Amino acid sequence: MQVLVTGGSGQLGRVLVPALQAAGHEVRQMSRRGTGPGGVRGDLATGRDLAAAVGGSELVVHAASDPRGDPWQVDVAGTRRLVQAVDRDRLRHLVYVSIVGVDRVPFGYYRAKFAAEQVLLASGLPVTLARITQFHPFVDELLATARRGPVLPVPMGWQAAPVDVAEAAGFLTEVVAGPPLGDVVEFGGPEALSAADLARLWVAAREPNVHVVSTPLPGRLSAAFREGGVLPSPGAARGRRTYAEHLRGQHLHG
Repeated sequence: MQVLVTGGSGQLGRVLVPALQAAGHEVRQMSRRGTGPGGVRGDLATGRDLAAAVGGSELVVHAASDPRGDPWQVDVAGTRRLVQAVDRDRLRHLVYVSIVGVDRVPFGYYRAKFAAEQVLLASGLPVTLARITQFHPFVDELLATARRGPVLPVPMGWQAAPVDVAEAAGFLTEVVAGPPLGDVVEFGGPEALSAADLARLWVAAREPNVHVVSTPLPGRLSAAFREGGVLPSPGAARGRRTYAEHLRGQHLHG
């Protein structure tokens, strides 16, 4: 099938594109500059070159996002532009890459992702919303940023189930090949860990002289993380590679 991946140059896209190719698909990856193998130019924020990039695609994996910029422009308005650009006669399945908890956690970026989901559900297109938990390298990045010299403060009681990027790409490759569900599927890491547990694992592997300190954080956002707002639902598909294995650089075989 002809597959278009938006956000193909991102952390997930760089693993997802080869996974889709290995499954036998002809893959193009859309970005503003259109660089890289199979790269085509298309800008979700302005709509420029979008129709040309998307036209003819039978499958679309919409993984583009702008968490550090303006997600309402890229994730929400950009998804509206994507809906208008697709060839409805050719499109068989559009898979949107979202995040577990966007419907439960009162965080601006999550609200934008949830709004983008609603745009797709209302579009009349054959869609599946694939919500995935945080990737292992993202957790590394958060912990490295939070470190203050010899101390690593983390929010007390926050829970997460981080997941391997390659396993997430494998899951999405299966979802793409399946029928559109018009609903949400979830994929998470193999275990739920507290922020303190994650931090202690990270410290042991990367910064052994740093001391982890759990700090209570007030507010609705903190409550949502403590109550498991970003944990996968019971029965959701799970990866196998743990955060500790990621830190040790171990890969699963078989």
